[in-house]
Amino acid sequence: MKSEEIIESFSEEETYLLGKRIGAEAKEKDVFALVGDLGVGKTVFTKGVAAGLGIKDPVSSPTFTIVQEYEGGRLPFYHFDVYRIGDVEEMDEIGYEDYFYGQGVSFVEWADLIEEIMPEHTTWITIEKALEKGFDYRKIMIQKERESIKS
Repeated sequence: MKSEEIIESFSEEETYLLGKRIGAEAKEKDVFALVGDLGVGKTVFTKGVAAGLGIKDPVSSPTFTIVQEYEGGRLPFYHFDVYRIGDVEEMDEIGYEDYFYGQGVSFVEWADLIEEIMPEHTTWITIEKALEKGFDYRKIMIQKERESIKS
């Protein structure tokens, strides 16, 4: 994958299939940050990633548990939704480092809310709508390196 890639999706299925491609290419210790407004398709994309990893269990947003663990694919899949995090210290309480630097793939929805603790090796994925291009249109930007608030 290039250091920055922009993909246009014109359907929920295309967004899912892009996620599936990302999941199929993912390696142990990969961390993905997913950023986008409510309703842009973050969970659809995440379901695709899980499918690409070979996860058979149904995937839903772990809004009230912060992290959902999925086993049974070629790598463990750790799906975070940090939308309701009040303070970054809550991530310490769940042991986020064990996930980010562990044996699986971590996928963090709303990662911009905890940007200061995201690892340097994070791949940032931003999904945006552009209604003038259609209701189902999504612009998906994938960045291997990102100017961070850490620098």
